[in-house]
Amino acid sequence: MGILEKISEIEKEIARTQKNKATEYHLGLLKAKLAKYRAQLLEPSKSASSKGEGFDVMKSGDARVALIGFPSVGKSTFLSLMTSTASEAASYEFTTLTCIPGVIEYKGANIQLLDLPGIIEGAAQGKGRGRQVIAVARTADVVIMMLDATKGEVQRSLLEKELESVGIRLNKHKPNIYFKPKKGGGISFNSTVTLTQCSEKLVQLILHEYKIFNAEVLFREDCSPDEFIDVIVGNRVYMPCLYVYNKIDQISMEEVDRLARKPNSVVISCGMKLNLDYLLEMLWEYLALTCIYTKKRGQRPDFTDAIILRKGASVEHVCHRIHRSLASQFKYALVWGTSTKYSPQRVGLTHTMEHEDVIQIVKK
Repeated sequence: MGILEKISEIEKEIARTQKNKATEYHLGLLKAKLAKYRAQLLEPSKSASSKGEGFDVMKSGDARVALIGFPSVGKSTFLSLMTSTASEAASYEFTTLTCIPGVIEYKGANIQLLDLPGIIEGAAQGKGRGRQVIAVARTADVVIMMLDATKGEVQRSLLEKELESVGIRLNKHKPNIYFKPKKGGGISFNSTVTLTQCSEKLVQLILHEYKIFNAEVLFREDCSPDEFIDVIVGNRVYMPCLYVYNKIDQISMEEVDRLARKPNSVVISCGMKLNLDYLLEMLWEYLALTCIYTKKRGQRPDFTDAIILRKGASVEHVCHRIHRSLASQFKYALVWGTSTKYSPQRVGLTHTMEHEDVIQIVKK
């Protein structure tokens, strides 16, 4: 029995098992086995003689956004509208066969946008170049999931399922569980909150399934067995996702309103160029980027060339971005903007910068 058959057997078993107190251990073990087989499926086989052709795209710009969706939802049209890159668009499926990068220039930042080939059902098992598409998606900062507004909700749930099965968790945070395998001493289990989904016995069963018999486990929040398995496996990627519903010019106003009110969702029409500016605003928010402007002593700030950093970046990050030796020669910095109590404020390396702050660095 191959791995795919084993996975489908376990999925059927989970589907037909009733969820109650008596079956929670059984379900927990099945989920652990399922995660294990899926991990094996993702690892490239050692015996494969010919190397599979990947989409090796150089990471460039200040952030990377992956465009994922089923064939013919308008990904290539969107790329052509947003960037100066022309991606072939046609009315037949699978027009795009490789990864096409483009650059969105917005608020002084260069955001790399990757138009990935359409995903089909079973992509996680390697169908239709699905593995390469998903591997590139794992390297992105934000995923834009392009959906056809005329096709209802079925596309979204299928795509989420494909990405979930390869360890991409959309719009979720990392479970707050401390887990450390040890050389000996058995399994020590503790929790700082009341657990309703996991118990000590279930945790031990899952760990035994992974051949772990000595470990320290501390639950700091009420997590499910699935989340605990994610912590053990450790290769999960947690990333923000924007659900973009395209072709809204082909559905009723009531349906547009319903889709627009869903969390993490934006409605657009590439054909009629509707709502694209709002999508860019949302993308900026999800990427959590900040623009920092620099100023030389006795001169006006340079507002033409911003330094783009992640939210929560400190003065030290700014120094490293300007020149790698600058932090070692740093004396103090003067900062104007919303991160200070008064302008200018004299700050040290640990000061946290905010969007559109101006900084002047003084060396020793």
